Amino acid sequence: MRRHNESTSPGLFEVSPVETTVGEAVARRLIDWGVDTVFGLPGDGINGLMEGFRRVRDQVRFVLVQHEEAAAFMACGYAKATGRIGVCVATSGPGAIHLLNGLFDAKMDHVPVLALTGMQETSVLGTHYQQEVHTQLLYQTVADYNLMVTNPQQVPGVVDIAIRSALVNRTVSHLTFPNDIQVAAATQDPYRHVGPGVKPTSNPVASRPAVPPDPDVLASAAEVLNAGQKVAMLVGVGARGAGAEVIDVADALGAPIVKTLPAKHVVPDDHPLCMGGLGLLGTKPSEEVMEECDTLLMVGTSYPYGTYLPAPGQARVVQIDIDATRIGLRLPVEVAVTADARLALSQLRPMLRPRSDPAFLAKHQRGRDAWLADMKALQDVNRDPIAPQYLMGCIDDLADDDAILTCDSGTIATWAARHWTIRGGREFYLSGNLATMAPGLPYAIAIQHAFPQRQVIAFVGDGGFAMLMAEFLTAVRHQLPIKVIVNNNNAFGEILWEQILLGFPEYAVRHQEPEANFAAWAQACGAFGAKITRPGDLATAISEAFAHPGPALIDCDVNPNEPPMPGKIHYEQAKHFAEAFLRGQPHKAATLATIARDKFHQLRA
Repeated sequence: MRRHNESTSPGLFEVSPVETTVGEAVARRLIDWGVDTVFGLPGDGINGLMEGFRRVRDQVRFVLVQHEEAAAFMACGYAKATGRIGVCVATSGPGAIHLLNGLFDAKMDHVPVLALTGMQETSVLGTHYQQEVHTQLLYQTVADYNLMVTNPQQVPGVVDIAIRSALVNRTVSHLTFPNDIQVAAATQDPYRHVGPGVKPTSNPVASRPAVPPDPDVLASAAEVLNAGQKVAMLVGVGARGAGAEVIDVADALGAPIVKTLPAKHVVPDDHPLCMGGLGLLGTKPSEEVMEECDTLLMVGTSYPYGTYLPAPGQARVVQIDIDATRIGLRLPVEVAVTADARLALSQLRPMLRPRSDPAFLAKHQRGRDAWLADMKALQDVNRDPIAPQYLMGCIDDLADDDAILTCDSGTIATWAARHWTIRGGREFYLSGNLATMAPGLPYAIAIQHAFPQRQVIAFVGDGGFAMLMAEFLTAVRHQLPIKVIVNNNNAFGEILWEQILLGFPEYAVRHQEPEANFAAWAQACGAFGAKITRPGDLATAISEAFAHPGPALIDCDVNPNEPPMPGKIHYEQAKHFAEAFLRGQPHKAATLATIARDKFHQLRA
């Protein structure tokens, strides 16, 4: 007599080629959740999953990448731009390890991503087998839901749980599948059931209702805001989709609007209430608003850089956030409103008394106008070497009004923050909290897949582009008309200036000359590529790249000694700058000449 569930087949998990496997069941469950695009790179550790994707290839597009890190960045960028879940796939061991940077980007910026990885078959686990990296342990700090699937009966239930967790909690989920489980029959029930539990079953649905504010708490918030004389708003990406409500409340309060960098597209930059960004990459008027306000309304942000927030005891603070644990992290909060930003602001608005004295707002609007004039003065075609501000200014002038700009971390984030204007339907994405290098190009590829009719521009540095430049070939192979603009200063520019601002001379941050010619790489891939070294050639080249029907790349050599100066220079920063020069900072003459020219252009304007 056979034991319970004993199979007469040669292998416990062997399956007919036409029978539904676990790999196929996973792929079909993704379809049930509305997934139509998956980013990844195959390997022998996920052959069963890949066969599943092959069987549904008419319903799910598998975007083959050059590097797994890019797959995770693409999933993250896709989720940021669409609000839907991003999915990335990698093989066992090294492939799964490569995903981590992009997954931490998703986790720290609170976007839903599902990672699927492979694992060695169950019979060899624990035997020090080749590539036996236990990814469920490796991923325990990045994935909120994190599971190694060990029984076909867990699927598709655990897929539902993983996706639901990622969507509702706005975070990363991870499922890893041993090889033998991937190719097992989805109906396989190999083990005797000895407990009262049953296999997980559910439907591919998630409930994400907008959380309304508590009326009494909202009334307290209104009381604080109405009492303020100099009220300011600090708006984060948690207010995305609530731009109109932000403006209505700010208008009633006579409040200047200051934005975090990831929230750049929440409110148009050309709106009269908008002061721009905050922080080292921010604007002078935004910093001055924070220094003077007596009341601060924070919406959808737990802005981490406390130096730029009001001093302790200076301002009464009201904070609105969907996540109660994010409230009060940076400074004392008098009223904590746990709610959806749009609902909270729309219900708050009727409780506010319109301002009768516009002096505070008017003062900072004048400061904003002066700041914008200073920034415009730096976008000068006559500056040679090419000023990075002019490069970004050309992009800003020539791009569509609904263009999407992706950006790497570094000095390029400064130029984009200050010279890329959010107007019309424009959007902007970068690695906000992780601030990692190299996501700009993968983001653009993913977002172009999601929005094939919109103009998508990747504004990247030479350092970040060099890390994942092979993905430009991915864009060419998929005929994605992304436009890549390389701000080439032949250095790790942000690190250079960070060293100087600590009082240290720069070290090991500049590459040897000559500068790389990334345009040649674009041409070798079969795409449009142009190398620009003279400012007079730049606008025409960008126009040609934007008009090109396929992928295009502009590699622009910019002034490597152009400092991304803070909005306001404080004594300590100036002191450290001088110390670095006294201690032997190279390129002193070129840097000082650049700063002097910048100031001359601003004064002349």
